[in-house]
Amino acid sequence: MDARSTVPAVAERARKRIAWRLLPFLFLLYIIAFLDRMNVGAAALQMPGDLGFNDKVVGLGAGMFFIGYVVLEIPGALIAERWSARRWIARIMISWGIITALMAFIHTAREFYLVRFLVGAAEAGFFPAVIVYLSHWFQYRDRAKAIAVFYAANPLSYVIGSPLAGLLLGITWLGLRGWRWLFILEGIPAVVFGVITIFYLTDWPRGATWLREDERDWINGELEQEKLAKKKVRSYTIWQVFCERDVILLTLSYFFATTGGYGISFWLPSILKRLSGQSDIRVTLFAALPYLAGFVMQQLNGWHSDKRTERRWHAAIPIFLCGVSLLLAVIFGSNLVLAVSLFTLVGACYFAFHPCFWAVPTAFLGESAAAASIGLINSVGNLGGFFGPMLMGRLVSRTHSFTAGLLYLVGSLCLSAILMLAVGAGRRPLHRPTEVAAS
Repeated sequence: MDARSTVPAVAERARKRIAWRLLPFLFLLYIIAFLDRMNVGAAALQMPGDLGFNDKVVGLGAGMFFIGYVVLEIPGALIAERWSARRWIARIMISWGIITALMAFIHTAREFYLVRFLVGAAEAGFFPAVIVYLSHWFQYRDRAKAIAVFYAANPLSYVIGSPLAGLLLGITWLGLRGWRWLFILEGIPAVVFGVITIFYLTDWPRGATWLREDERDWINGELEQEKLAKKKVRSYTIWQVFCERDVILLTLSYFFATTGGYGISFWLPSILKRLSGQSDIRVTLFAALPYLAGFVMQQLNGWHSDKRTERRWHAAIPIFLCGVSLLLAVIFGSNLVLAVSLFTLVGACYFAFHPCFWAVPTAFLGESAAAASIGLINSVGNLGGFFGPMLMGRLVSRTHSFTAGLLYLVGSLCLSAILMLAVGAGRRPLHRPTEVAAS
């Protein structure tokens, strides 16, 4: 067998072995992360009545997570790049699992704000650490698909978590209501899998004893070629990244996307509850439908983006359609069936946006510069997760209707699409690093 036929065989074996070893485990970790992050939305069906919180308090408390989240995002991404993504991810999971369980014992609004802030600070760095980690293992041409598989945990955590939360809300054990047990029982897996992470993940291909020697050599060689290709185009320092036009545009685009996404996801159970008058378990089942659709569209869009090696339009079109679908949901919101259908379309489009979006920073930035940009985009962008739920809560309290808040989210989503289309405008298209270097 000659060299030309051997290399593709090694490449195929290595790519499959890496994908099957890493992606299912990272997928599971992200499901745990989102169960812990968004269980407050389900808890909001009971917690305000028990503790005397109004919509304004609940919305602000939900958003406090993202204030804490900003604190360690950029340092966390750099730690993952320069030290150990495996150890950093494990530390994050153990600490956030413990703090999440503390939510079960709050009684006042101040305690609510404080614990949500601490949960966000504890989880900060998890997402950028995983994106950085994936860049250590997957070539650019495979990265959107890899991110799509990992990010599939985001919508599926709602599909799993919504019915689970509905069941837990119906229990009362040891004098504690269901919403309190929701935080306790969903915090424990983070601690357990944080410990497992230390022993299961491998930081770099060169240390992977579970790869064959020729597979290690192949993936190391491919990733090294990508690094050299990006350096030929332009080398960025960390500080230059923060002033780079496209990084700023990506940050703003992600901010407005998360404003819309988290504003919808946190308030959706309450919207459907007031619209339908159904039981908590039925409402949580309705609320799971957008995320099931999001999972399907996410995989299809990530696959098509890799096939075309195009990112910008594959991110901009779904997030724009998300805004249009939400506008239609506002207009036809009095019809339960139509409203649920349109919110399902909103979820499908919102989650299709992410895999293609997150493949962009590592397309033109390398190593520490990419890590810093991912941290910046995720930290500032996730402030949208503070403003979305918080402003929705304020507008609901003031107007006694969801309409004004939802229209604000529509504007945010459409603006995100416009900013995404501006990324790279008038410059070289965002193709594979090797293709850019050769052009």
